[in-house]
Amino acid sequence: MRAAGSHRAEFSLLHPTRLACLDMAGTTVHDGGLVDWAFAAALSAAGLPPERMSEAAAHVRRTMGQPKGVVFAGILSSEREVRTAVAAFDQAVLADVGAGRVTEVDGATATIGALREAGVKVCLTTGFTAEVQEAIVDHLGWKDAVDLVICPGPGIRGRPFPDLVLASVLRLEIDDVRSVAVAGDTVNDLWSGYRAGAGVVAGVLTGSHGRAELEAGPHTHVLDSICQLPGVVLGV
Repeated sequence: MRAAGSHRAEFSLLHPTRLACLDMAGTTVHDGGLVDWAFAAALSAAGLPPERMSEAAAHVRRTMGQPKGVVFAGILSSEREVRTAVAAFDQAVLADVGAGRVTEVDGATATIGALREAGVKVCLTTGFTAEVQEAIVDHLGWKDAVDLVICPGPGIRGRPFPDLVLASVLRLEIDDVRSVAVAGDTVNDLWSGYRAGAGVVAGVLTGSHGRAELEAGPHTHVLDSICQLPGVVLGV
C-alpha cells in the first residue's frame, strides 16, 4: 500500500468511508500496561518456568493483536496449559476493569462520536475474548456509542486474518470494503485491514508497536492517535 499522499485524495473522492473498524487495547482503550502484566500472570499460572519468561515476552510483543489463545499456543506445550493461561489472563483483565484501571485513550469517545455523527458506522475489534470485550465496553459506557463489537470466535479468525473486518462489513451491510477504515496499534491490525481490502489502513502510536514497526507493515497512514482518524477519513 502507498503512504498517505495521493491515496488520501483518491480515497476521499471515490470511496468515502462508511465504516471504521477500531481496535481496542492500545488504540481506543488505554490499559496502563495491564495487558503486558496480564500476559505475564497468565503464563506464570500456566506453569511457564521463569527462565522462559524473557523469550515469551518477545513472542507476545511480536504477536500482539492476535487472539490470546493463539498467542499462548505459540509458547505453551499443551491445550490444557493454553486454557489455563487464557482463563488467568481474562481474570487479570476483568479484575482491573472492575477496579476502574482501564480507561479510554484520550479523545476516543469524542472520535467515535465524530465519526458516527458524520454517518460513519463504528465497529470495535479486539483479540480479547467476548467476556472481556463486553466488560470493557460496558465499563467505558460504549455499548450504545458504537454500531458493533466483534471478537474472534466460531467462524471468525482473529488478526492478522481479515475475518474481523469482513464480518463487520457483512453485519453492518457495507457495500464496498474499500469504504472501510481500519485503525490499530499493531502490525497484525494492519495486516488484517490490508488483507480485507480496506481503503484506509492506519497504524496508531498509542499502543504496542512503534513507528518503525508500523511503517514496516502495510499501511496508508501512521497516526499519533486515533483522534487524527476523522481528519483522514472526513477531511476535518
